[in-house]
Amino acid sequence: MDSNPNYKITVKEILEVTGGKLLTQKNNTNIECEKFTTNTNLIENKEVYIGLIGEKTNGGIYYKQAIEKGAIGVIIQDIEITKNELEQYENIFIIKVEDTLNALQKIAKLKREKYKDIPIIAVTGSVGKTSTKDMIANVLSQKYKTLKTEGNFNNHIGLPNTILRLNDEEVAVVEMGMNHFGEIRVLTNIAKPNICVITNIGTSHIGNLGSRENILKSKLEILEGNKEKELVINNDNDILHDFCVKQTDKNLHIHTFGIAEDSEVYATDINQQEESSSFICHTSDSEFEIKVPVAGEHFIYNALCAVTIGKKLGLTNEQIQKGIETFELTKKRMDIETLSNGVKIINDTYNASYESMKGAIENLSKYQNRKIAVLGDMFELGDYAEELHRKVGIEISKNNIDILMCTGENSKYIVEEAKKYGAKEIYYFENKEELLNKLKEIVKKDDTILFKASNGMKFFDLVEEIKNEYN
Repeated sequence: MDSNPNYKITVKEILEVTGGKLLTQKNNTNIECEKFTTNTNLIENKEVYIGLIGEKTNGGIYYKQAIEKGAIGVIIQDIEITKNELEQYENIFIIKVEDTLNALQKIAKLKREKYKDIPIIAVTGSVGKTSTKDMIANVLSQKYKTLKTEGNFNNHIGLPNTILRLNDEEVAVVEMGMNHFGEIRVLTNIAKPNICVITNIGTSHIGNLGSRENILKSKLEILEGNKEKELVINNDNDILHDFCVKQTDKNLHIHTFGIAEDSEVYATDINQQEESSSFICHTSDSEFEIKVPVAGEHFIYNALCAVTIGKKLGLTNEQIQKGIETFELTKKRMDIETLSNGVKIINDTYNASYESMKGAIENLSKYQNRKIAVLGDMFELGDYAEELHRKVGIEISKNNIDILMCTGENSKYIVEEAKKYGAKEIYYFENKEELLNKLKEIVKKDDTILFKASNGMKFFDLVEEIKNEYN
C-alpha cells in the first residue's frame, strides 16, 4: 500500500488543507510526505515535524533540531525566521500556519481520507478504554496487520498522531478520550471510524459533565463520524442498556456483549482466579472457551468486546482465542509482580474512577493471603467526590479487605465509610511518606498489596519504593 502514490501527502495538499504559507521550496510543492511527528526526541529520517504550542513553550522553536535529525520539512506557528536562515534551509520545506494543532488535525483527516478503505475501530468509554483497545488490536493482529493507539494517546493530539502513522496496515484500532462535550466530536470526524465501541458509562469526569446521562451524550458524539452507524456496547452497563432498549434510530446497528443481560455475544461458566479467568463464549454461530490472562470481571467484558469485533471482521474462533490469550496489559494497569519476600504488588496506579476502584477491590478480594488496599484520591469528580469516595469505603468492607491504607484529601471519606461498615484494620495518613513508612512496618511475607489512585497522586512512586525495599 505504501508504494501507491495516492496514499502520499504532498506539500501542495498540506498547504491547501491548512491554509499555510510556504517559506522555502516554493517551486517544489510536489514533495511527498509519508511520516509526521510532533516530538523531536522521536523524530526519524524524512519525517515532517509539526511544532505544537504547549503550556510552557512553542514547539516550533525546535525546528532546527528537527532538521538536524533528518526532517524533510517543518510546520511552525508564531516563529520568525530570518532571510539568511531560510537560505540556509533551502533544501527543507518550511510551512508557517496560524495554528499548528489545527494543522495537525487537518493533515490527519486528509490522511484518513486517503486510507478510506482501511477499517478503523474507535473505542471510548468511562473506564477500560485502553485495555479494551489493546485486546481488540491483539485479536485483530492474528489476521490483519494492525495499527493501534499507543498507550492512552487518545486526545486531540494523540489521535491525529496515530492516524498519521497509517502506512501499510489493514486495520486500525484507536482510542478516544474526553473531559468535556465536543471533544470526541473532533476526534471522530478525523478518524471516521467504521465501528464504534462504548465500553461503559461510569463516573469519570462527572465533575465536568454533571451527570452520567451527559457522559453518555458526550460519548455518543463518536457516532457523528461513523457513516456505517455500527455501534458495539456493553449491554450490562445500565445506562447503555437503557439507551439500547429505547433506541429508535433504524439506521443505527447496535451489537451487544454482556454477562447478565441477553446479548449477541455473552459468557457462561465463568471461572475467575487470582491472576486469570476463563469462560465459555457464545456467539450467533458457535460456542468456544476463552482464557483471559488477566484477573477481574472487567477483563471478561473486554474479551467479550474483542470477540464481537473479531467476529465482525471475519476472524476464526481459534484466531480470537489466541489473540485474547496472548494479550498483555499496558504498564501501571493491573500490573502484577511478585517480590523476593513473596509479596504480590498489584500496580493499578495509572488512573482511577469509582468503577475501576470497585473492580480492583473485587479482584483483590480473590487472593488467598492477607490483602492490603493502598488507595488515594479519584480526580475530576466535582460535587460527586464525597459520595463516590464513600462508596469505595463500602466496597472495602463488602470485599473483606484485611488492611486499608489511604492518603489524599477525599480519601478520608473512604476511611470514614469503611469504619462505619466494619472494615478490619484501617489507616489514614496526611501524606505518602507517612503511609510508606507504616506500610514498610506492617507488610508481611506473601501479602498482596493493591496500589490504586488517580495518576496525579503519583502512587507509582510508592510502588517503586516497596519494590526497592524487597527486591
